[in-house]
Amino acid sequence: MSAETSESATSPPTKPPSVPSRRTFIATTSAAGGVIAAGGLVAGPSLLGVEEAAAAEASPSSRVSLVVNGRRHTIAIDNRTSLLDLLREHLGLTGSKKGCNAGACGACTVLVDGRRVNSCLTLAVRLDGAEVTTVEGLARGDQLHPLQQAFIDQDAFQCGYCTPGQIVSGVGCMREGHTGSAEEIREWMSGNICRCGCYVKIVRAVEQASGRK
Repeated sequence: MSAETSESATSPPTKPPSVPSRRTFIATTSAAGGVIAAGGLVAGPSLLGVEEAAAAEASPSSRVSLVVNGRRHTIAIDNRTSLLDLLREHLGLTGSKKGCNAGACGACTVLVDGRRVNSCLTLAVRLDGAEVTTVEGLARGDQLHPLQQAFIDQDAFQCGYCTPGQIVSGVGCMREGHTGSAEEIREWMSGNICRCGCYVKIVRAVEQASGRK
Protein backbone atom coordinates (compact mmCIF):
# COMPACT_ATOMS: atom_id res chain seq x y z
CA MET A 1 0.00 0.00 0.00
CA SER A 2 1.35 3.36 -0.93
CA ALA A 3 2.33 5.66 1.96
CA GLU A 4 2.06 8.76 -0.17
CA THR A 5 -0.05 11.58 1.22
CA SER A 6 -2.33 13.46 -1.10
CA GLU A 7 -1.57 17.07 -1.83
CA SER A 8 -4.98 18.24 -0.59
CA ALA A 9 -4.43 16.76 2.86
CA THR A 10 -1.19 18.61 3.39
CA SER A 11 -1.49 21.94 5.44
CA PRO A 12 -0.24 24.97 3.53
CA PRO A 13 2.93 26.48 4.94
CA THR A 14 2.25 29.39 7.33
CA LYS A 15 3.77 32.79 6.54
CA PRO A 16 5.69 34.51 9.29
CA PRO A 17 3.80 37.53 10.78
CA SER A 18 4.58 40.68 8.88
CA VAL A 19 6.79 43.09 10.81
CA PRO A 20 6.07 46.82 10.17
CA SER A 21 8.90 48.80 8.78
CA ARG A 22 10.56 51.51 10.83
CA ARG A 23 8.96 54.18 8.68
CA THR A 24 5.48 52.68 9.13
CA PHE A 25 5.95 52.39 12.90
CA ILE A 26 7.02 56.02 13.26
CA ALA A 27 4.17 57.29 11.08
CA THR A 28 1.60 55.30 13.09
CA THR A 29 2.82 56.39 16.49
CA SER A 30 3.12 60.02 15.38
CA ALA A 31 -0.48 60.02 14.18
CA ALA A 32 -1.67 58.53 17.46
CA GLY A 33 0.29 61.09 19.42
CA GLY A 34 -1.21 63.90 17.35
CA VAL A 35 -4.72 62.70 18.18
CA ILE A 36 -3.90 62.64 21.90
CA ALA A 37 -2.31 66.07 21.75
CA ALA A 38 -5.26 67.48 19.86
CA GLY A 39 -7.59 66.03 22.44
CA GLY A 40 -5.56 67.71 25.16
CA LEU A 41 -5.70 71.05 23.38
CA VAL A 42 -9.45 70.84 23.10
CA ALA A 43 -9.98 69.88 26.72
CA GLY A 44 -7.37 72.23 28.21
CA PRO A 45 -8.89 75.65 27.49
CA SER A 46 -12.34 74.36 28.39
CA LEU A 47 -11.17 73.31 31.83
CA LEU A 48 -9.18 76.54 32.21
CA GLY A 49 -12.25 78.59 31.35
CA VAL A 50 -14.29 76.80 33.99
CA GLU A 51 -11.61 77.47 36.60
CA GLU A 52 -11.42 81.16 35.68
CA ALA A 53 -15.19 81.50 35.83
CA ALA A 54 -15.26 79.83 39.25
CA ALA A 55 -12.49 82.13 40.50
CA ALA A 56 -14.36 85.20 39.21
CA GLU A 57 -17.52 84.11 40.98
CA ALA A 58 -15.57 83.53 44.18
CA SER A 59 -13.97 87.01 44.18
CA PRO A 60 -15.40 88.94 47.13
CA SER A 61 -16.97 92.31 46.38
CA SER A 62 -18.37 95.16 48.43
CA ARG A 63 -20.37 98.33 47.98
CA VAL A 64 -18.38 101.48 48.62
CA SER A 65 -19.75 104.98 49.04
CA LEU A 66 -17.36 107.90 48.84
CA VAL A 67 -17.32 111.54 47.81
CA VAL A 68 -15.09 112.30 44.83
CA ASN A 69 -14.55 115.94 43.89
CA GLY A 70 -17.72 116.92 45.74
CA ARG A 71 -19.97 114.23 44.24
CA ARG A 72 -21.03 111.09 46.08
CA HIS A 73 -20.59 107.77 44.31
CA THR A 74 -21.87 104.40 45.52
CA ILE A 75 -20.53 101.46 43.57
CA ALA A 76 -20.03 97.69 43.91
CA ILE A 77 -16.40 96.72 43.34
CA ASP A 78 -14.07 93.79 43.71
CA ASN A 79 -12.38 94.08 47.10
CA ARG A 80 -8.98 94.03 45.36
CA THR A 81 -9.69 97.22 43.37
CA SER A 82 -7.26 100.04 44.02
CA LEU A 83 -8.44 103.61 44.42
CA LEU A 84 -6.57 104.46 41.21
CA ASP A 85 -8.47 101.83 39.21
CA LEU A 86 -11.76 102.90 40.79
CA LEU A 87 -11.13 106.48 39.67
CA ARG A 88 -9.91 105.64 36.18
CA GLU A 89 -11.91 102.54 35.22
CA HIS A 90 -15.17 103.03 37.10
CA LEU A 91 -15.58 106.80 37.41
CA GLY A 92 -13.79 107.93 34.23
CA LEU A 93 -11.45 110.29 36.10
CA THR A 94 -8.25 109.69 34.15
CA GLY A 95 -6.31 112.70 35.42
CA SER A 96 -4.54 110.55 38.02
CA LYS A 97 -1.95 108.60 36.07
CA LYS A 98 -0.81 105.00 36.45
CA GLY A 99 2.97 105.23 36.33
CA CYS A 100 4.91 102.61 38.29
CA ASN A 101 1.77 101.16 39.96
CA ALA A 102 4.02 100.46 42.96
CA GLY A 103 3.90 103.72 44.94
CA ALA A 104 7.32 104.90 43.81
CA CYS A 105 6.66 107.68 41.27
CA GLY A 106 3.75 109.72 42.68
CA ALA A 107 1.93 110.10 39.35
CA CYS A 108 -1.25 108.77 40.96
CA THR A 109 -1.24 111.13 43.97
CA VAL A 110 -4.68 112.20 45.21
CA LEU A 111 -5.99 113.71 48.42
CA VAL A 112 -8.02 111.52 50.77
CA ASP A 113 -9.65 113.58 53.52
CA GLY A 114 -7.05 116.25 52.76
CA ARG A 115 -4.09 113.88 53.07
CA ARG A 116 -1.79 112.94 50.19
CA VAL A 117 -1.89 109.25 49.23
CA ASN A 118 -0.62 107.07 46.40
CA SER A 119 -3.91 105.86 44.98
CA CYS A 120 -2.29 102.84 43.31
CA LEU A 121 -1.46 101.41 46.76
CA THR A 122 -4.78 102.29 48.42
CA LEU A 123 -7.62 99.77 48.42
CA ALA A 124 -10.86 101.52 47.52
CA VAL A 125 -12.88 99.24 49.79
CA ARG A 126 -11.15 100.79 52.80
CA LEU A 127 -12.32 104.30 51.91
CA ASP A 128 -16.03 103.96 52.55
CA GLY A 129 -17.28 107.41 53.59
CA ALA A 130 -14.02 109.16 52.67
CA GLU A 131 -13.66 112.36 50.63
CA VAL A 132 -11.32 112.14 47.66
CA THR A 133 -9.94 115.03 45.61
CA THR A 134 -8.24 114.44 42.27
CA VAL A 135 -6.63 116.92 39.90
CA GLU A 136 -10.02 117.30 38.17
CA GLY A 137 -11.51 118.63 41.40
CA LEU A 138 -9.04 121.45 42.08
CA ALA A 139 -10.40 124.06 39.68
CA ARG A 140 -13.61 125.98 40.35
CA GLY A 141 -15.37 126.04 37.04
CA ASP A 142 -13.19 127.95 34.59
CA GLN A 143 -10.98 129.28 37.37
CA LEU A 144 -7.85 127.23 37.83
CA HIS A 145 -6.41 126.45 41.22
CA PRO A 146 -3.53 128.88 42.00
CA LEU A 147 -1.03 126.02 41.71
CA GLN A 148 -2.41 124.95 38.34
CA GLN A 149 -1.98 128.51 37.11
CA ALA A 150 1.52 128.68 38.63
CA PHE A 151 2.54 125.53 36.71
CA ILE A 152 1.55 127.34 33.52
CA ASP A 153 3.26 130.58 34.50
CA GLN A 154 6.48 128.82 35.48
CA ASP A 155 6.41 126.35 32.56
CA ALA A 156 6.76 123.59 35.16
CA PHE A 157 6.08 120.62 32.89
CA GLN A 158 7.23 119.03 29.65
CA CYS A 159 5.60 115.70 28.78
CA GLY A 160 2.92 116.37 31.40
CA TYR A 161 2.51 112.75 32.54
CA CYS A 162 3.58 113.42 36.13
CA THR A 163 1.95 116.87 36.26
CA PRO A 164 -1.42 115.87 37.82
CA GLY A 165 0.33 114.06 40.66
CA GLN A 166 2.82 116.90 41.09
CA ILE A 167 0.04 119.48 41.33
CA VAL A 168 -2.06 117.47 43.79
CA SER A 169 1.02 116.75 45.88
CA GLY A 170 1.93 120.44 45.78
CA VAL A 171 -1.57 121.40 46.98
CA GLY A 172 -1.20 118.93 49.84
CA CYS A 173 2.23 120.32 50.63
CA MET A 174 0.81 123.83 50.82
CA ARG A 175 -2.08 122.76 53.07
CA GLU A 176 0.36 120.98 55.37
CA GLY A 177 2.42 124.13 55.70
CA HIS A 178 5.61 122.70 54.22
CA THR A 179 6.47 125.61 51.93
CA GLY A 180 8.80 127.61 54.16
CA SER A 181 11.72 127.33 51.77
CA ALA A 182 12.73 125.79 48.47
CA GLU A 183 14.59 123.09 50.40
CA GLU A 184 11.51 122.25 52.44
CA ILE A 185 9.35 122.05 49.32
CA ARG A 186 11.83 119.71 47.65
CA GLU A 187 11.94 117.51 50.75
CA TRP A 188 8.18 117.20 51.15
CA MET A 189 7.59 116.62 47.43
CA SER A 190 10.43 114.15 47.02
CA GLY A 191 7.97 111.29 46.48
CA ASN A 192 6.91 112.78 43.13
CA ILE A 193 9.28 111.97 40.28
CA CYS A 194 9.61 114.02 37.09
CA ARG A 195 11.40 112.10 34.35
CA CYS A 196 11.80 115.29 32.34
CA GLY A 197 13.70 116.97 35.17
CA CYS A 198 11.51 120.03 35.76
CA TYR A 199 12.15 120.07 39.50
CA VAL A 200 13.45 123.66 39.67
CA LYS A 201 10.37 125.04 37.92
CA ILE A 202 8.03 122.83 39.96
CA VAL A 203 9.47 124.28 43.16
CA ARG A 204 9.07 127.80 41.76
CA ALA A 205 5.43 127.07 40.94
CA VAL A 206 4.74 125.91 44.51
CA GLU A 207 6.52 129.00 45.84
CA GLN A 208 4.37 131.23 43.60
CA ALA A 209 1.11 129.56 44.62
CA SER A 210 2.00 129.68 48.29
CA GLY A 211 2.78 133.41 48.11
CA ARG A 212 6.51 133.10 48.56
CA LYS A 213 7.14 134.62 45.10
